[in-house]
Amino acid sequence: MRWLTNPVAQFLATGFVTLLVVVLVTGALSRDAADEEAVADARALTQVLGRSVAQPAIPEGLVDGDAAAIDRLDRTVLDRLLVGDVRRIKIWAADGTILYSDRTELIGAAYPLGDDELEVIEDGGTDAEISDLTRPENRYERALGGDLLEVYTRVWSPEREPLLFEAYFTADELGEQRAAVLDRFLPITIGALAALVLLTTPLMLLLTRRLSRAARERERLLESAVRASDAERLRIARDLHDGVVQDLAGSSLALSTLAARSDAEMSTDLEEVGRSLRVSMRSLRSLLVEIYPPDLHTAGLAAAVQDLVAPLVGAGVRVDVDVSGDEDASGAAVALVWRLAQESVRNVARHARATRMSLTVRREDDHLVLEVVDDGIGFDPGATPADAHFGLRAAESLVREHRGTMEVESAPGSGTIVRVEVPLG
Repeated sequence: MRWLTNPVAQFLATGFVTLLVVVLVTGALSRDAADEEAVADARALTQVLGRSVAQPAIPEGLVDGDAAAIDRLDRTVLDRLLVGDVRRIKIWAADGTILYSDRTELIGAAYPLGDDELEVIEDGGTDAEISDLTRPENRYERALGGDLLEVYTRVWSPEREPLLFEAYFTADELGEQRAAVLDRFLPITIGALAALVLLTTPLMLLLTRRLSRAARERERLLESAVRASDAERLRIARDLHDGVVQDLAGSSLALSTLAARSDAEMSTDLEEVGRSLRVSMRSLRSLLVEIYPPDLHTAGLAAAVQDLVAPLVGAGVRVDVDVSGDEDASGAAVALVWRLAQESVRNVARHARATRMSLTVRREDDHLVLEVVDDGIGFDPGATPADAHFGLRAAESLVREHRGTMEVESAPGSGTIVRVEVPLG
């Protein structure tokens, strides 16, 4: 799908993912901030209710459980304590006795206080935590539903005894505070990112078009350079073929004719010179093949490969060649296979010290497969220096560009196998 490689589409997709991540992260941070702010507000409210409302109204005798004192406190401040999201009020003695609560069934009951509550009674301050509704002193809070936040602070009785003032808040305030924070910051964040994407998208379009034009221009220049290089190599190859190669062929024939008319000793010398000329002529033909590739569709891949391996045959290497299945392959596929065969044969000739080599080209499904196997000295691909076998690495990159695969199997003393698969199209 071409749009997946389009830089603008990639930029927009990245922007969308970034926006989603920012929204999620901002939402999580905002929820944490809202929770902290709501807890801080609950602590401040509890401190105000405890010290400014409840403490001045605590009558003498409340610490002793006097019923009249309890009734007087209930009539005096209860309406002023149950405000906002406050759902329950408790005043504790240091020994864990509930001296007062808006739930009268709890008054006079005793429950052990936790370390945090005792620390607040002894040192003052304010603390908060989520209520544990499974504890018996919180059994009446279960009917309130949802989570409750209990906040406690220290107050003093008229007898100067430290007491624990505790208020219970519903979780509704946390949710409302969270929503308020999100409503305040999320539109700003999303709007800023959306504006950034809208502003940068035209710039990305302009930049992409300029890069595309530059790429097309570079491709055109490269193609022109390749065509000029091919033309020059063709001219050199033609000059060599029509000049030096023909002269060598004529000289070889002339020497063969002279050898037939000469005496035995002279004939032997002339035949030796003729063989030397024929070897030179084969080497020169191979050089011509390297300088300029043959017309593969006219001469055929099989004929071109035979010319390619001729120097190895002349050097005494036993060569087996089997070429088939290239009839339906595209010109680009055939040219690529020939180029890889050329590089593989060149490596065998220069580095392998092989006594035998096989070169096979065949069709497998919708791929053209090249296999070059030699019994040479081999090498360790993992330990090959960076500047060695550069041609194979360049060939592998070329195969990947044409959506093919290339495998090189080798080990010291075990020869080398080069396998290439190239799409027919």
